[in-house]
Parts: sequence; structure tokens; C-alpha cells
Amino acid sequence: MPRRTATMLASTLILIALLCAGVLIRVPYSEMSPGPTVNTLGDARGEPVLHISGRKTYPTSGNLNMTTVRVTGADYDMNIVEAVYGWLAHDSVVVPHDTLYPDGKTEEESTQENAEEFSQSQESAKVAALEELKIPVTSRVVVSTVVKDSAAEGVLHAGDVIKAVDGTAVEQPEDVAKLVTKHKPGEDVVFTVIPAKAAAAAEKAGKEPKGSHDVTLTTRKAPEDPSNPSEDRAIVGIQAGTDHTFPFEIDIKLADVGGPSAGLMFSLGIIDKLTPGKLTGGRFIAGTGTIDDDGKVGPIGGINMKLVGARDAGAKYFLTPDDNCSSAASDTPSGLTLVRVKTLDDAKKSLEKIRAGDTAGLPSCSTS
Repeated sequence: MPRRTATMLASTLILIALLCAGVLIRVPYSEMSPGPTVNTLGDARGEPVLHISGRKTYPTSGNLNMTTVRVTGADYDMNIVEAVYGWLAHDSVVVPHDTLYPDGKTEEESTQENAEEFSQSQESAKVAALEELKIPVTSRVVVSTVVKDSAAEGVLHAGDVIKAVDGTAVEQPEDVAKLVTKHKPGEDVVFTVIPAKAAAAAEKAGKEPKGSHDVTLTTRKAPEDPSNPSEDRAIVGIQAGTDHTFPFEIDIKLADVGGPSAGLMFSLGIIDKLTPGKLTGGRFIAGTGTIDDDGKVGPIGGINMKLVGARDAGAKYFLTPDDNCSSAASDTPSGLTLVRVKTLDDAKKSLEKIRAGDTAGLPSCSTS
């Protein structure tokens, strides 16, 4: 066989072997890419994303799009070819698998966690929007979860309203932990509670829940914290949370989306529907950001993927959490203007500037 032919054959066989190896060899990486965007002022699967009843609403126009990131599943193992392609592609990011699924978290566990965060973000979005509009919201501290085999199991239940601990009234969920940890493990602590069923019945009737009673629990020692092995902390095995009663119904319907990052855009959508005039002025605005009950906007993951998704959907402006600004500004898609936001009020004022055409005064992001 001529040397040239033999060399070409050998090279071809080596290339085929390398390609086969690239397809067969799995690597511990996952891929993030731009996901769909959804207009919070519009419909999804034939239903309004935001439905408000019991309160006058106003016509809206334009777009207030929430953005998402698409990720590979926890059980999916990338091969070398896919990883290299992802590294080279501009519209995707390859990251270590543990970045998306830490501590061996399964896809089912991750989905459940994202669903819980999404539900909580909806509640906070409602509260923040109504607080911004000076519409009163009733809040109370409740039992959020009860740990299995804990002192509280079978005695306290999810949804029970916590009025006081050891006779001291509680105003915030963190008050509960502070009062319990004043005890040493083995000591009794007294909870004044209203049962979940009674609280739910009162809420349905539009009344303040009544009928509290005292429950005594014996505290136990908290599991050892590796960072503080000498700590001797008392617990009863519950997590406290906040339950809100709204003066009218606000229903957020959006399937197959998880995580807390849509909070800001939900709040803005609610505000737009509840106020006369059109918050966007008919413009296409997208954004992201968590939000708490007080309207503070927090950072999110996958900001660069969300920017690409927003630009591809047609957005001209992108509301960007302050803590994500530097990363976003380092790789902003052409045609997209970043707007820095720290609070819901910041975002609302920026939309007013966009509507008025005063874009030179918008707070911008920078790489510094």
C-alpha cells in the first residue's frame, strides 16, 4: 500500500476513534441555554398569566417579559463532543454538574425545590406590588413545615398560626427561632397557636382568626453543625413562615417554570393591571430578579442566558438586578439596553422614564 494512502487511512481511523471516544466518554458537566420568555401582561397556553378579580383592573399594552434558563437534567451525562460544542457556542454555557445540582441532588428534588421557590416568589410578588400601591395586606406568622420525628410532629401542623412563644408575641418568622433558642435542649417551650383549619375557615369568611390555645413542647438538641461543633442549640422541629391574606384575588398561572427569579416581573405586571395608564407605554421590556415582601430586588443565576433569550424575543430594555449588573454588562447582546434596579420602586420609576422617552436618565449597568 502506498505510504500516502496508508497515512490517510490511519488518520481517518484515528479521527473515527476520537469521534467515537468523544461520543462515548461522559463528563461531569451540564449545559445552560436561553429558555423561553413569557409576557406577564399576556396569556400562556390560552390563559392570562395574571388574573385579578374583586378589584378594578385597567387595560395594558406592550411587554413585561419574565425570562428563563433551560438546563440539562440532573440525570443527563454530557459527552465530550457536547461539552466542547457548548463551550464554543455563544448562546450556551457549560458548567460543572455540581453547580446546578449540588450535593448529589436528584432532578426530582431540584424540581420540587424550584416549584417551592416559584410559589414563594409569587406570594412575595403580590405583597410587594400591593405594598407599592399602598393597598393593605394582612400578614401572620405560621408553621411552614414540620420536621419528621421531631418534638413538634403530631402537635403542630403546617398552616397553624403562631401568635406567641412563651407569651411573647411574634411579628416575624425569625422571632420564633430566637425565642426557642433562648432555651436549652430538654426545656419546655410554650407556643400559642390557632389551628390551621380554624385559620383557613376564618380567612374564607373574611374574618380575623380566633380561638388560640397553648401547646407545650420539649426542646431537643439541634443536629451538630460542623462549622460550630460546640454549639448546643435547642429546636422543636418546625420552620416558621409568613402567610398573607389579600383583599382581592390575584392568580398567577404559569406551568413548567420554577425558581424565584420571576418575582420582579410579576410585581410589575400586577401594578400595571391595577393602575390606570400603561406602564410600558407599549414598549417591549424584559427583566429578571427575585423580590421580597418589601420590594427589594435580588440577584439570579444565568443572567447572560436570559439576556440572549430576551433579545431574541424582541426586548429592547432589560431590567437587571444590581448584583448582576457587572456580569450582564460584560456581555450584553446588541440592541438590548440594560437598566439597573435595586427595588421595585426603582423598576417602576425606570419604566416611567422609558414610557416618557427619557432614556438618557436611566440607571445603567457597568463592568466595574
